[in-house]
Amino acid sequence: MDKVAEILAEASAEAVEPRFRALAAGEVMEKAPGEVVTIADREAEAIIARRLRELLPVPVVGEEAVAADPSLAQALHDEPAVWLVDPVDGTSNFVAGRPDYAVMCSLVRSGRTVASWIRQPATGTAYRAELGAGAWRDGERLTRPPAPADPAKLTGVLKSRFLDPDQRRLLEANCSAFGEISPGRSAAGIEYPDVTEGRFDFIFYWRTLPWDHAPGSLLLTEAGGVAARMDGAPYRPEAPGCEDGLLVAADPHTWELTRGILLGT
Repeated sequence: MDKVAEILAEASAEAVEPRFRALAAGEVMEKAPGEVVTIADREAEAIIARRLRELLPVPVVGEEAVAADPSLAQALHDEPAVWLVDPVDGTSNFVAGRPDYAVMCSLVRSGRTVASWIRQPATGTAYRAELGAGAWRDGERLTRPPAPADPAKLTGVLKSRFLDPDQRRLLEANCSAFGEISPGRSAAGIEYPDVTEGRFDFIFYWRTLPWDHAPGSLLLTEAGGVAARMDGAPYRPEAPGCEDGLLVAADPHTWELTRGILLGT
């Protein structure tokens, strides 16, 4: 666990942090409509992938590698163990000079996330989780604090960008039953710790790319929270496009309450 944390810290220090608010012309590219990638993403992923393979020689499914060759994500289903890497989670924030970005990876065995690491370079905060062994922030054991019982006091995030218009209108209307609703911080590596530590009580995501959600979902569930599909199935990392829709919440009661309100049931 410590060695992987070191790999992320060193890759961040070498390829990511020196370019924060210092990206040169030509170092930001569009990889898909509305989505950017930087030289920091690509260099950090190459460093992390190489060193993770030295540590445990299994396939590495990295966000940028999959952008270049989508078939690489099939390893999540075909291989008994896979590394997942998100070299700069929150790239749009990073490009804009906002500190809400993270460097993340996780280890998936037989379709389950068994270990995860999140580093927030702006603060130097490091999170990690291990299946059945707990969640940690800088060496301190994390336990999700209780959420309010009154839905009008719950705070949450609705990530509605990829919903179709009818679904978006329905969910946004139903959110009036809650307290404060935020659009989020545009980085799963910031948002999942926010739920884990009590700054939000729930988040509804639609698109669930595995490198975004595997690290944080394990962190949250090991701290006592819930990460599940809307039918109640526990989150498992899937190749892009296989499955969407994910509700994460402070605890089982909050998850059930939030799901019922969002769906109007």
